Amino acid sequence: MSKVPPKTTYDEWMEGEGVPIAAAAGGIEDVTAIERKAWARSSGKGAFIQLDGMKESGFTGMYVMEIPPGKSLEPEKHLYEELIYILRGAGATEIWQDGKPKRIFEWAQGSFFSPPLNTWHRFYNGGSEAALFLAVTNAPIVMDLFHSPEFVFGDAFTFQDRYHGEEDYFKRSEVVERAPGQHAVLSSNFVADLRTAFVDPRERPKGAGVRIMGFEISENVFTGHISEWPVGIYHKAHYHGPGAVLLGLKSKGYVLLWPKELGPTPFKDGRGDSVIKIHWKEGSVYSPPDGWFHQHFNTGSEPARHIAFRTGGSKYRMGLRVVGDERAAVLSMKMGGTMIEYEDEDPAVRRDFERALKEAGITCRMPALGS
Repeated sequence: MSKVPPKTTYDEWMEGEGVPIAAAAGGIEDVTAIERKAWARSSGKGAFIQLDGMKESGFTGMYVMEIPPGKSLEPEKHLYEELIYILRGAGATEIWQDGKPKRIFEWAQGSFFSPPLNTWHRFYNGGSEAALFLAVTNAPIVMDLFHSPEFVFGDAFTFQDRYHGEEDYFKRSEVVERAPGQHAVLSSNFVADLRTAFVDPRERPKGAGVRIMGFEISENVFTGHISEWPVGIYHKAHYHGPGAVLLGLKSKGYVLLWPKELGPTPFKDGRGDSVIKIHWKEGSVYSPPDGWFHQHFNTGSEPARHIAFRTGGSKYRMGLRVVGDERAAVLSMKMGGTMIEYEDEDPAVRRDFERALKEAGITCRMPALGS
């Protein structure tokens, strides 16, 4: 009889915080609807989110936090990186290091930022309604490496190479090309609204009309990309390692997920019952498990957009390969990659998509097979 693996430091810390832990296999359709309870450490209401793809990686953590109207959260600093997306409301965040000036910036729904590593930060909600944000972190690996939450939250070291109190820190933004022929990267410490932020206009191999913009924020190793694609279009299926988290920003649709062992045509091969279908919209999160194909569909009436969070960017490389080599995910399986070309995918995929669009009164704009 196999033994249950012992709990990690991160598992024990989550359970000890006294707030709900929303667990799911593939994803959660609406993170704003997750039950939240009073979180003593922050003076807000919150809940952790634990998806299978995150748990498999041991790297990615996530939680949702509510700031009461007219209130603020407790000041906090920590040795893990934290990416913040504002789901609802408006307010401000104050950032400082001991002995350095405090800097404050305002945010609203759609804003995206990351408190520089181990800086003090405090969230304020000056509105008459609750504000809500989603935080994606690398707390699990940091907690498990040091197995001391007291150290993670209590160390006084300042990372001067990441932040040293610059007055214009949260106003900096530039678009850079890290590698020839690859998508551009937005290097910024604050994005006012991810839903309307600039995306590299060049079509990428992931699908018809798919545009991608990488991002680098607050000198983190935790990074990712924004992806946008047209009405009536879906991505090509691909797989990679665990740990990536995707958040819906605009439009709606669904995502299909299935283990690579089922091959590129699970419906045709009589194994469609093993394919997971998750509906997504603005505020949905999903995390593909290790080696699972995943495919994103837009059934809404506007271009779809999501943001993918993962470890290891083009600026600060890592030997740790959690998600894996992103290049394989945009290379056809015919050439040794992990991406299924449209002409090689299961016929049921396009057939079901066309049916969903017809029900929604939307024209299918997928390219003809073989074109």
